[in-house]
Amino acid sequence: MDARIRAVLRRAAEGANRDAPIEVGGLRIEARSREARLDGSRLELTPREFELLHYLAERAGTVVSKRELLTEVWQLPYGGADKTVDVHLAWLRRKLGETAATARYLHTVRGVGVKLTAPMPEGEDG
Repeated sequence: MDARIRAVLRRAAEGANRDAPIEVGGLRIEARSREARLDGSRLELTPREFELLHYLAERAGTVVSKRELLTEVWQLPYGGADKTVDVHLAWLRRKLGETAATARYLHTVRGVGVKLTAPMPEGEDG
């Protein structure tokens, strides 16, 4: 019985944490209001772009594969076109004021996936 109570309490706490704002550098994502801000300015994101950004922000600093993104964000359990992810990442990068060549937040890990990280302060090498 104690194990069941602990499991229910743990799931409730995880649900509450999902609604807490996520901050990565100057990026702030609020799941409840479905709002994302970069350095205080509201980002105009499509529902899919918001889901993609939120999913990556929840896993900030961790490399996420395109297959995982297709499964979790697009709800496609057997994969799909990787190009779909690439296109949405390109749109998201543009809205974050970056490109793949000048990545600040979204970093491609070639052959593995993508990760969201806070930008390095000026003058520091990563």
